[in-house]
Amino acid sequence: MTTPHNEANLGDIAKTVIMPGDPLRAKYIAENFLENTKLVNQIRNMYAYTGTYKGKEVTIMASGMGMPSMGIYSYELYKFYEVENIIRIGSCGAYCPNLKLFDIILSNASFSEGNFALTFNNEDCHIAKSSEELNKKIIDTANETNISLVQGNTTCMDFFDLYATDITQFFDRIPNDFNPISAEMEAFALFYVSKVLNKKSACLMSVVDIVNNDGNSTSSITAQERQNGLNKMIKLALDSSLKI
Repeated sequence: MTTPHNEANLGDIAKTVIMPGDPLRAKYIAENFLENTKLVNQIRNMYAYTGTYKGKEVTIMASGMGMPSMGIYSYELYKFYEVENIIRIGSCGAYCPNLKLFDIILSNASFSEGNFALTFNNEDCHIAKSSEELNKKIIDTANETNISLVQGNTTCMDFFDLYATDITQFFDRIPNDFNPISAEMEAFALFYVSKVLNKKSACLMSVVDIVNNDGNSTSSITAQERQNGLNKMIKLALDSSLKI
């Protein structure tokens, strides 16, 4: 069985998928962390690799950028490939002044002011939560491996926030009690799809930009650092998959 976006056959993809946005990051993870690796999808260069990590089967598959892309790939993985768990790993901009570059964030819930849920499921929903069960496994793993982890709510953007004409107006539209600590572009879609399909999802992010209240970045990392400098987060996701 294949889909218009995935050439893998049923059984080629593991029950747990680690999902970076960047296809080259998926390739990097497969080549540097997995054994017995097999490339199971390369349609549109959206690479998916299945292999073993410390003896357990896991799939690494890219989601692409933005909620529409994440929505397509996560839906198909859950619906047609019998995937049970997806852990998104990616980069984010930090909105909390005490966060530092490469700090790792675990999202409790994601806010989007877009219409993803309305279009997909006819629900006027703008906050979606991650799986408490998966989050607990990630927290336990972080504690066991002495990895510092920051938990909090996050925003999911339809547009790269550093390019917004006036991001302060977006901040004003966020519910007062939500208090996001960072922003990225895929988690809401993942959390919402997993809710509708009764599956599990989580989102780990590494800080690559520190964003001021006016929306300007005070510090950031290079594109090469984005691709290859996130090993601690990658290892946390993989080690957490051993508990699932």
